[in-house]
Amino acid sequence: MKILIADDHELFRDGLRHVLSQFEGPPIVIEASDFPQAIAAAENETDIGIVLLDLAMPGMSWGDGLAKLRDVLPSDVPVIVLSASDDRRHVLQAVNMGAAGFIPKTSSSRVMLSALKLVLSGGVYLPPALLDQGPSGSDAAGLPVAGESALAALTPRQREVLALLGQGKSNKEIARVLELAEGTVKLHVTAILKALNVNNRTRAVVAASHLGLNGSDLNT
Repeated sequence: MKILIADDHELFRDGLRHVLSQFEGPPIVIEASDFPQAIAAAENETDIGIVLLDLAMPGMSWGDGLAKLRDVLPSDVPVIVLSASDDRRHVLQAVNMGAAGFIPKTSSSRVMLSALKLVLSGGVYLPPALLDQGPSGSDAAGLPVAGESALAALTPRQREVLALLGQGKSNKEIARVLELAEGTVKLHVTAILKALNVNNRTRAVVAASHLGLNGSDLNT
């Protein structure tokens, strides 16, 4: 597997390479130090499995850079934001643009590895602190969040699926917990995204947190 690390600090890239070497069958690491290099690598390299992206890189604005990366990467290649910034607005905007998660640069190597494995399995990783709801029915990015009416529109089974999405679980893990076929879980996830008016499962995780859904909802 190939992993693209896009960060303008060589020291951090070196440290991240060391963390990634702890994977079973260490991945091939491709490096970029600015957005143009990252986009070129995404266009020219084949079989990239995941992208680790620092938003504060030179070359262009992070919004334009992330959008261009998402345009050139296959839709099933996750992009994880790595950042020293605690600006929830930017991070949740990145999530809305298709980022599969966020890992603070202050995280331990154990947390980073666990988060990467979770995302590679199809799950979502967001630190709990980033799921705080903002005022007036919007999240910290100023984006609308689902309300109780959206939750009421979900079937009991869809609520269970959403609660497990809120834990970052992949479709395969949800299928195992609920004893469903993975294809059935995919159908439920599609219906949930439509009901919550969100465009990806990462945003659904944010919505699940705002609605107070967690593992305890599986028995209600």
